[in-house]
Amino acid sequence: MPGGNDALARLIKHLSRLPGIGPKSATRLAYYLLQSDRGYTESLAEEIRTLQDRIRRCSTCGAFTEADPCDVCSDAARDRRTLCVVEQPQDVVVLESTRAFGGLYHVLGGVISPIDGVGPEDLSVGDLLTRCTQGITEVIIATNPTVEGDTTALYLAKMLEERGYAVSRLALGLPVGGDLEYADRLTIERSLRGRTRLTSRS
Repeated sequence: MPGGNDALARLIKHLSRLPGIGPKSATRLAYYLLQSDRGYTESLAEEIRTLQDRIRRCSTCGAFTEADPCDVCSDAARDRRTLCVVEQPQDVVVLESTRAFGGLYHVLGGVISPIDGVGPEDLSVGDLLTRCTQGITEVIIATNPTVEGDTTALYLAKMLEERGYAVSRLALGLPVGGDLEYADRLTIERSLRGRTRLTSRS
């Protein structure tokens, strides 16, 4: 970098490690911060510096939270018979934003991936089984529609069904407003398998 801007180069390098941020985006962000109000950059730096001290995993579900247990787990109004299993803490935030689910969550902490050396013992499967004995009647598996997500979902479904729990999975298929013409084969296949019956009023 011209002018011997080692500090700026280091910042760009750090920013480029963030997911979805390439070298060009990292450079734009670095120059934006450089030209921003000092109070803003100091506040941002403080938030980042103390982030891991303030945010922790909920000891019940595994989601990120400042209070333990988290707001969902401590909410007496939630349906405590239904448990939604997700891969990562950020998945809880996404599902909660829809306001469509009123039960509890369980974060696996990843997916089964033999090629990466990740097996069921590396996930919070044991904790899931323990939680299921505490009044849970239905488990909704909300892993991502990937090979690893499907493998994990099938493993969990078999294990839970053998223990008498009702197991379902999020419907996968065509997005609202999407065109069939542009959908890939796997999406169409999933949509056909997950089809629902239409009823008409007489």
